[in-house]
This record gives sequence, structure tokens and C-alpha cells, in this order.
Amino acid sequence: MQDEYRTVARVGTHETEVNRSRFLCALAPAATEQEAQEFVARVRKEHADASHNCWAYVIGADASTQKAGDDGEPGGTAGVPMLQMLLRRDMRYVVAVVTRYYGGVKLGAGGLIRAYGGAVGEALDTLGAITRRRFRLATVTVDHQRAGKVQNDLRATGREVRDVRYGEAVTIEIGLPDADVDAFRAWLADTTAGTAGLELGGEAYGDA
Repeated sequence: MQDEYRTVARVGTHETEVNRSRFLCALAPAATEQEAQEFVARVRKEHADASHNCWAYVIGADASTQKAGDDGEPGGTAGVPMLQMLLRRDMRYVVAVVTRYYGGVKLGAGGLIRAYGGAVGEALDTLGAITRRRFRLATVTVDHQRAGKVQNDLRATGREVRDVRYGEAVTIEIGLPDADVDAFRAWLADTTAGTAGLELGGEAYGDA
């Protein structure tokens, strides 16, 4: 697994104009290929009157799924440059749709490539990116007496507390970088006089 990846900070749209043609680039985070396809379908429906709705998406922290479509523009002049821009910016789990409203001036193949790739680049600059890092899910089990202090200490040291459940004991779910597991185990034993339990789970990605 990749240690980290970048994705768009939020859903948004940015508009540019090239030789009287309007290019609206809609960007969104997408956790799965299905989510990406649903976003493309949504934008297409919203701009059903547009000349073209070209798209590209990259799914997987290692960019394992990469797809693009030209939606009637000459082959390779729209979807591919959009995809290349996403990859050049190291974007993952992201979908881009560029909607073109034709303004009466033909751009030629080179002009289209620049316009579609540029629309994605400008939208990324406007919306911004976030980095998500790989971490290990871990469950801390602690008695009620020490739970409050442990939670406060976790938050004070910047640990992400993902969930807290109260039963006979208190179960706190957190995310830990792999490299920190041993040091955290020692800290937890020290803080709780060896009374807390630590169970390691699977891996996930979270905001850096």
C-alpha cells in the first residue's frame, strides 16, 4: 500500500473560457469507480444541453484504475489530457468532468488538449488538495476511571480518536502510523500503569 495519496479537498466547479467556448470543470473525491461514474452521470444530466461532457477519474492510492472519455471530441483531445493532469498532480480517488459549451471557434487538436487539461489544472488550483496518510486502526480498552485522561492525552498529542464506546470498560478506536505502534504501546502502558489493552486492526487512510 502507498503511504499517502492526494485528493481534492471538496466537490466544486471552476469555469474557464477559451476562444468563446466555456469550459466548466467539476471535481469530486470518489472512493470507488461506481462513485466516480455516478458523479459523471450527475454532471451529464445537469448539463444535458452542453456540447460535450468529457471525463476522467483515478481510483486507488496506487492509481490502479484510470479511465477517461472524450464524449464526442476528437479521440485523445479531452479525456486523456484531463487524466494526465490528474496523474501529473498525483491526484487519487478523484473524478473530473469538463463540460464544454461551444462558442463558435474551432480550437484544433492542440487547442483542445490545452483547454481540457488546463481546465482540470485550474480547478485543482482553485479547490485545493488534501493529503491522506496510511495508518493502522487500533483499539484501546481502558477502565472508566482512566478513560477521560487517556482520551484527553490522545487528543492533546494529535491522535485521531475515531470512536469511543462505553461498556464494562471503555473502548477507544484510534488511527496510528505503523512506525508509531511500539512507542504508543509503551506510552499507553506507562499512562495506565499497564492496565489498558491495545489491539491492532486493519489499515486505512486518514487526513494527514
